[in-house]
Amino acid sequence: MTKAFTYQDRDEINTHYVRQIRQLPLLTAEEEYELAKKWRDEGDPEAIERLVSTHLRLVAKVAGGYRGYGLPLGDLVAEGNIGMMQAMRHYDPERGFRLSTYAMWWIKASIQEYILRTWSLVKIGTTSAQKRLFFSLRKAQRKIHAFEEGELSPEIVAALAKKLSVPEEEIIQMNQRLSGDRSLNVMVGSGEEESPEWIDWLVDEREDQEIQAIHLDEMSKRRDLLNTAMMCLNQREHQVFKERRLKDPPLTLEEISSNIGISRERVRQIEYRAFEKVQKQIKRVVAETHRNV
Repeated sequence: MTKAFTYQDRDEINTHYVRQIRQLPLLTAEEEYELAKKWRDEGDPEAIERLVSTHLRLVAKVAGGYRGYGLPLGDLVAEGNIGMMQAMRHYDPERGFRLSTYAMWWIKASIQEYILRTWSLVKIGTTSAQKRLFFSLRKAQRKIHAFEEGELSPEIVAALAKKLSVPEEEIIQMNQRLSGDRSLNVMVGSGEEESPEWIDWLVDEREDQEIQAIHLDEMSKRRDLLNTAMMCLNQREHQVFKERRLKDPPLTLEEISSNIGISRERVRQIEYRAFEKVQKQIKRVVAETHRNV
């Protein structure tokens, strides 16, 4: 008689999978850059196979953070792998940051979309704000000590709407949908005082310190790279580029024309030339950096 497939069997398969992908060697920055260029410029299948396979452990790590939604880890990993492939379609190695930093957001987005499609309480069409609510509402309630069953008081609704930057009506609707499924503060297991609550199994959407450090480092590098590239501009090009490309909101051609005393068309030409010079300088600096790594 064929043995029935159990959750224990599935866990053993998942454990074996994670153990296998951890044995795959990591790529250096130079190796990753060269492989990404081969895939982008030549469509080299071996290049993308190496890039994806060496990032499977990243997919597994991200997927593991979403196990609290009651879905099989294997399914979460599979969706994360789809996100990894989508990231490869858009990744540009010339931008100067590592593939893992870029792919992280595609992997998370793919897994979150899968969770939203799977959970019965969100099968109604959702907006971006409602998707954020699905992953954030209970956590926000807990933070302001507003975790209660049934309808929320007007004061709590107003506080949550302000905290999550969404309309109050969407708070009310999502709370009703969450309450209609099951309470997230129900004890898991026997209900003893030491038992965890369902909310304890939900993923923490905040970036960990390592990711925050990566982002700060990337922003600092990009800022330094831009400042270096802008040194190739003359005084007028620097002024136009800064006012048209770096200000928020940018000055209009008419405003710059009046300030400098030249025609709008001349301002447009200077902006275009300055942008081309900066872009070319950035590519040159990035290429030299990779050659020296």
